[in-house]
Amino acid sequence: MLRHLHYTFALAALAGMLTGCTPSAPKIVTYEMGRRVSVGHLVYTVFETQWLTQLGSGADVRMPEHRFFLVRLSAVNGGSEQMAIPNLTIEDDQGNSYDELANGEGVSQWIGYLRQAKPAESLDGHIVFDAPPRHYKLRVLDETGDHAALIDIPLNFNAESPEAPMPIPSKQDTTSPLTSPAKK
Repeated sequence: MLRHLHYTFALAALAGMLTGCTPSAPKIVTYEMGRRVSVGHLVYTVFETQWLTQLGSGADVRMPEHRFFLVRLSAVNGGSEQMAIPNLTIEDDQGNSYDELANGEGVSQWIGYLRQAKPAESLDGHIVFDAPPRHYKLRVLDETGDHAALIDIPLNFNAESPEAPMPIPSKQDTTSPLTSPAKK
């Protein structure tokens, strides 16, 4: 009976050690926009974002399902061989994700969808998404796609706001410096 009890404790201890040693998924770190983010041999920096209701004009206009979301970034190959720069995704706070668009027609300084970078080469420009305006995190990947990091991108409409024209004073308004006669 004592021998049976020793086996039971030994099995319980072994089971406890095995469950304690189970590898867990690596924690993905979130960085602020503007910081350099190293993932594998790639180094990413997100500079700015822009929301657009269309791309192009006239007969060449492109309309999104939601809105076009442009992200200006830099991706540097810090490795010793030429490598592909993976396609990226954005994720909102509810867990929805949106893939980078393969068509960058109408996007100024589009860095392309199939990207290669030589050692120490930097790709600088825009990537584009079709997504509803929200707070997002950009998921950046290493050259193999095995490791990731997140870059926090706050919701910001500043780049999309058109400039408001100056108000034109009425003819009756004689107090405005725009309509007062010039002094000699």
